[in-house]
Amino acid sequence: MITIRKPEDIYQAEGDIQSGTFHGRWHFSFDEYHDPEYLHFGTLRVFNDDTLSPGAVWPLHYHREIEVVTYCAGGEFRHADEDGEGGVLKKGWVQHTTVGKGMYHSEINHRRDESMRFIQMWFFPSEPGLKPSVEQKRVECQERTNRFLPLVSNRHEGALPIHSNAQVHSSFLQAGRIIDYHIGDDHGVYLYVLEGGPVQVNNHLVTALGAAKVVEETIINVRAETEAELILVDVHLL
Repeated sequence: MITIRKPEDIYQAEGDIQSGTFHGRWHFSFDEYHDPEYLHFGTLRVFNDDTLSPGAVWPLHYHREIEVVTYCAGGEFRHADEDGEGGVLKKGWVQHTTVGKGMYHSEINHRRDESMRFIQMWFFPSEPGLKPSVEQKRVECQERTNRFLPLVSNRHEGALPIHSNAQVHSSFLQAGRIIDYHIGDDHGVYLYVLEGGPVQVNNHLVTALGAAKVVEETIINVRAETEAELILVDVHLL
């Protein structure tokens, strides 16, 4: 079964933050947004597409007991924890954070001359009380061209590991190309069109900033009508 979420159906938020503003597209209940139909999707708890104005900072805030995956979709993203440590991501790069028993951190637009867009995903951890850690991975466009490249996964060599039954893949799919993705038992897929498209997912049309939630399928084939940037999240269905 495939459920298509149109861009206009996804909650949008905006407001002032330190040194600037933000605009968010929040796919699951988060902060003031509450939707009983979209509390989570399996082990995926949060999927936010946020844009920060030049130089803007989401100030230090506290989290605990989540696994965080951050994908830079444009500009330069900088992460900082309570000790000021963190890394910079460029477009297509990814970061994994084990928040575990607790961490203060902030999300920062590293550039003062352009906006920064990032996708942040939270996952339920496989066990409580983990030691906080941060690691990141540089990814070039050719690595993800016409394939689903594993960014975060415990099943694929070279991907960042995660303390959750979940995987995150990215793809730059050229016009007319088709790629398949096989889905394991008791798993589902959340596919997001970051930009470009539309794409066909098993003959269901998904436009830019739209998503497909896939359950009870063993395989999906994705065809790009025009070139498209994609994020695919594979989760265990709780």
